[in-house]
Amino acid sequence: MSTTTDLWYHYGRARAEHDRAVPETFHWTWAQDSGPGPEPLGDVTGSTVGELGAGAARHAACLVAHRLPARVDAVDASPAQHAMAMDLFGHLAPRLRLVRSDAVRHLRDTAGTYDVLYSVFGAVDFTDPRELLPAAAGALRPGGRLVFSTLAHYLGGAPAEPDVVPAEIAARTPGGETTTMRRWVLQEHVWTEVLHESGFTGISVDTLPSPTDAPRSAATLLVKAVRRA
Repeated sequence: MSTTTDLWYHYGRARAEHDRAVPETFHWTWAQDSGPGPEPLGDVTGSTVGELGAGAARHAACLVAHRLPARVDAVDASPAQHAMAMDLFGHLAPRLRLVRSDAVRHLRDTAGTYDVLYSVFGAVDFTDPRELLPAAAGALRPGGRLVFSTLAHYLGGAPAEPDVVPAEIAARTPGGETTTMRRWVLQEHVWTEVLHESGFTGISVDTLPSPTDAPRSAATLLVKAVRRA
């Protein structure tokens, strides 16, 4: 298990103190208040599903409670996020399996396991796509689906990158010190190219506009792809 500093230690803690319910809704947008529900995943009845960078596993819990998957694996490398997910939704086991692991490592260890993989501003945003996307293709069964939402542009309004390069964004250590982490904010054609190179076909990208002009709002790219047979 990774011993690196948990840069997700603070994320979601305030919400978890007062919102412990299994969510009724599933949103892909940055604002988490509009856009499609789980429909882009397709029919997950009886399917083995994985969420990459699940955080507190709210989306995964929603699927388990309101759809009929055989199992949802909520994967996250953060010890704090995994502990929060266990506290909030551990009672949904065994259909909800909370996995503390680096996403790439988990995918490489589960070749041919999944019917559907998804990420909602999760591991796809914070992992080099040249490592994560081939691993995702390998973990999917032939014809399996990958769906993810990611920023269409930077939160300050700057355009997304025209190549596969990350930006350094602000983060905090568990002790509150300021640091940075890497995030990939890529243009639509860049995602399409790296998905194709990683073993995917049937690639589509929809832009979901931000419902507000607030300084830290953003449009969302909703990306869907199918693992080549």
